Amino acid sequence: MITLILGKKGSGKTKKLMDLCKVAVEQSKGNVVFIEKDSTLTYDLSHKARLVAAEDYAINCFACLYGFIAGMCAGNYDITDIFVDSTLKIGGDDLEKLANCVEKLSKLEANITLSVSAAKEDIPARLADLAQEI
Repeated sequence: MITLILGKKGSGKTKKLMDLCKVAVEQSKGNVVFIEKDSTLTYDLSHKARLVAAEDYAINCFACLYGFIAGMCAGNYDITDIFVDSTLKIGGDDLEKLANCVEKLSKLEANITLSVSAAKEDIPARLADLAQEI
C-alpha cells in the first residue's frame, strides 16, 4: 500500500511521517525503515526503526530510489513499513516521474509512505487516491 503525505514546505509533513513511523515501530512484527535525504533525524526517531540517509547511497533520482527500496525489500522480507521524507529532494521535481516510481513501488509488499511537497491539484491525477493533504 502506498500513501502520499502532501503539503507545502513547513506544513508538518515530516512530523506526521515521524508519528506514523513511531506507530509502525510499536505495531509491526517486522522491520521499519525511514529514508531521508540526509541524517538530520538521527536522534529524533526510535532506534528500532532503520534510518537511511539517501545521500550516503547516492540516491538522486526516482529510478535510484525505486531500485534502492526494491533491493531492500528483496534482501529483507521482514520489512513491513517504509517511510520516505522529502521525496522530491531525493528523486527530483518531476511529478510525472514520481507517479511512475509510485506505480512500481505499489507492486512491493511493504506499506510505503512518502512525504511530497506539493498540493493535491499539482500531482498527476493517477496519484490523487493515494494522497492525504496536511
